[in-house]
Amino acid sequence: MQPRIPRQASGEQDGRRPDGIDLDDRFSAELASAVSGARRRAARDGDPQIDTAHLLHSLLECDAEARALLGDGPRTARVLGYLVQRSIGYGLRWQSAVEDSGAVPVVTGVAGFSPPAAAAMEEACARAARRGAVRAGGVDLLAALVADPQARAVEVLARAAVEPDAVLARVESHFESTS
Repeated sequence: MQPRIPRQASGEQDGRRPDGIDLDDRFSAELASAVSGARRRAARDGDPQIDTAHLLHSLLECDAEARALLGDGPRTARVLGYLVQRSIGYGLRWQSAVEDSGAVPVVTGVAGFSPPAAAAMEEACARAARRGAVRAGGVDLLAALVADPQARAVEVLARAAVEPDAVLARVESHFESTS
């Protein structure tokens, strides 16, 4: 029987990449917490990899700033409701399937993440670097998650009547007002 969550390569057992770069060194405390939560959620749900919906769910639980940019309270509650339903069986059609939207290039070297989730993590770090930040934050990840229209996170947002383009516009406006 194959394990549900892929084992980490020997060089990654301590959470570090083989090249010695600790992924958490690239993340704010909130984002590191969200990634840890997504990892636990995927394992608990029996999913083979952390996908963009796991990341969105944990991000909304861990990062108040990202949660606020999603929209008003009822909108966020609807999104979290869909995500909870997914974790208790709503998303069973996703289990045992790798998330691969085809809309983003495959990113290698991030064990345990679906290709779109790995690409979103890399894009979050790139967004932070473009604005001169040392670490990516939850808002960077939120923007990266909503950028792939075929990602599971975007599917959840659509079911909750949340427009990804509107979320991205709020994120961009947020960064313009804080710079």
